[in-house]
Amino acid sequence: QDIGSGFIVSKDGLIVTNKHVVSNKTAKYKVITKDNKEYEVKEINRDPANDLAVLKIDPPSASGGQILQPLELGSSDNLKVGQFVIAIGTALGEFRHTVTTGVISGLGRGISAGSPFEGYVERLDDVIQTDAAINPGNSGGPLINSHGQVIGINVAVAQGAQNIGFALPVNVLKKALDQFKTSGHFAGKAFLGVQYQMVSRNAAVANDIPQGAYVMDVVGGSPAEKTQIKVDDIITKIDGVILTDKNALSDIIAKKNVGDKVILHVWRDSTEMDVTVVLSDSSASQ
Repeated sequence: QDIGSGFIVSKDGLIVTNKHVVSNKTAKYKVITKDNKEYEVKEINRDPANDLAVLKIDPPSASGGQILQPLELGSSDNLKVGQFVIAIGTALGEFRHTVTTGVISGLGRGISAGSPFEGYVERLDDVIQTDAAINPGNSGGPLINSHGQVIGINVAVAQGAQNIGFALPVNVLKKALDQFKTSGHFAGKAFLGVQYQMVSRNAAVANDIPQGAYVMDVVGGSPAEKTQIKVDDIITKIDGVILTDKNALSDIIAKKNVGDKVILHVWRDSTEMDVTVVLSDSSASQ
């Protein structure tokens, strides 16, 4: 059964796909290349922070088949709405090497991928929207620009809609691959360790408290607990950036890296203070 797509990123046999494509940790997977050679997947490394996975196969010799040809990774920094793109993948898990074309329909989208009926829902932020046909089975395949460079990884399709597909920006992959190639594993998301509710401007005025992130709970062993962030604290700023409904705590932490030092400006019982916190790896806390 063909269950997804992927693309080669190194001649030594590293292949990128979506994490949800290879989510079954007890299954055995095979890769079939465009010349119909089959390879056993020797190793799977799943990114805890993104819907990405890197598969390892033994590369063929010059006499044993076509040498693996990595795709060139472009940049997702300067993408434009209306830009021409190509999606490649195994449409519906049946039609291999399907090529569809379209344009970038939107940038910076936030979507929920998966289904509660399937046991998971994942929030994906800052994804690329395209009208190039993406179907189940295309997941993990490349979204390519007119220069043949990968600018996204096809990840989801809007159910019940037409010509609305989504791809992770390639810069997310490039950052994750750099971490993987350096350390041999993926880093998780930066983790502070608080459950909070944003205090709106109106609520702040009505209750004579500052606007910010009201701490409802602190995770045991987290960076927040280690630096004595307490329940009922209100975090008003991170590194000088004011927290608001449109600039929530999670939005700022998501842009940080594991190991970053951040300065929290905290309001506690009418007293204000600055607290320095070193963000940890979210995967280590689970």
